[in-house]
Amino acid sequence: MAGILVTGAAGFIGFHLSRALLERGDRVIGYDNINDYYDTGLKYARLEILKGYGEFTFHKAKLEDGPRLDSVFKEDLDKVCHLGAQAGVRYSLENPTAYIDSNLVGFLNILESCRNNGVEDLVYASSSSVYGGNEKIPFSVEDNVDRPVSLYAATKKSNELMAHVYSHLFGINTTGLRFFTVYGPYGRPDMAYFSFTKSILAGEVIKVFNHGDMKRDFTYIDDIVSGIISSIDIPFRYEIFNLGNNRPENLEYFISVIEEELGMKAVKEYLPMQPGDVPVTYADIDHSREKLGYQPGTSLREGMKKFIEWYREHYDIR
Repeated sequence: MAGILVTGAAGFIGFHLSRALLERGDRVIGYDNINDYYDTGLKYARLEILKGYGEFTFHKAKLEDGPRLDSVFKEDLDKVCHLGAQAGVRYSLENPTAYIDSNLVGFLNILESCRNNGVEDLVYASSSSVYGGNEKIPFSVEDNVDRPVSLYAATKKSNELMAHVYSHLFGINTTGLRFFTVYGPYGRPDMAYFSFTKSILAGEVIKVFNHGDMKRDFTYIDDIVSGIISSIDIPFRYEIFNLGNNRPENLEYFISVIEEELGMKAVKEYLPMQPGDVPVTYADIDHSREKLGYQPGTSLREGMKKFIEWYREHYDIR
């Protein structure tokens, strides 16, 4: 039975990945500091589900705590999937230190623990944010990504470079995954699909940035998890993959899907582009298809229907 460390296990993607691994019979060691960037109640709700599996154990600690993290690596680990990080593009403008501590110091601690404990296989979360203001679309893993437009993106690009060094020097297999706008049940409340749903149900105004002239490659959580699991199962010495839906959707269409699923109209406030944001994300997934067998299959309408059904049930809204 494989022992897999999943950092960020109480987070959105980490929770879904952990549950999928447990369902297929893996042993999962969860690690998360459960910070208050968003509602910790949601994080504990995810954890309660995971704790129902006999092969799940959990450590509440920070990535910056190198000795504590290293002690977890003594638990007969085969592989590491590092999803823990300080998330959010906009928050990185307000609290940059949190990103340096978690995303850079924390990632270094992950790499050092792999090196010092003989763990050879590491999969880690990067982000579509690394593409910054690139105008060539779709975004390919072959594109230059030296012009990030947020500190969050800069930390994720740094992770890719750090992973390359440890792969080259110490023979650690490292696979970086650039996620594109992941959504679904038990998602993050700071993401637009979640906050829009909440605001529309409450009759509150939603803020539509860049006057609605934006596109996002919305990717349903189950499709993302399938790509992560393939990356865990197929080690590479050093690789980067895009995990997206390969189909950017216009922001106005996205809002209309939410309105139709809720049976309510949104009250919109149109605003300029926010600092650190980009007008379009669009994943070229040919490389992921070829090497991982990655094939997303969930449409935005289908995915949002599942999210809104979960939202109504979880928050008891009829």
